[in-house]
Amino acid sequence: QVQLVESGGGLVQPGGSLRLSCAASGFALGYYAIGWFRQAPGKEREGVSCLSSSDDNTYYADSVKGRFTISRDNAKNTAYLQMNSLKPEDTAVYYCNARFHTLSYWGQGTQVTVSS
Repeated sequence: QVQLVESGGGLVQPGGSLRLSCAASGFALGYYAIGWFRQAPGKEREGVSCLSSSDDNTYYADSVKGRFTISRDNAKNTAYLQMNSLKPEDTAVYYCNARFHTLSYWGQGTQVTVSS
């Protein structure tokens, strides 16, 4: 069964850190481009960060550049999003996406809330 499962979300104070995980099953994540997206209440889903299948190209939205880091561990079939210096405006449901040609898989999302 093909599945992506995000974890690691939660409530954190401004300035804090979280590491989101995206565990894949049923396929080899290493062949796929990885994307992290987020959707805040009342807003459209936006791209946060992407990592190419060859791991040689990354993208970060301007709003997270310098604070977030995308990575993957092929041995664990898992992708990560390290989030530092979190701000209240980072509050959203975060989703991971794995893409290979016409194949695209989404996780169910994990809630991140940044609040004091």
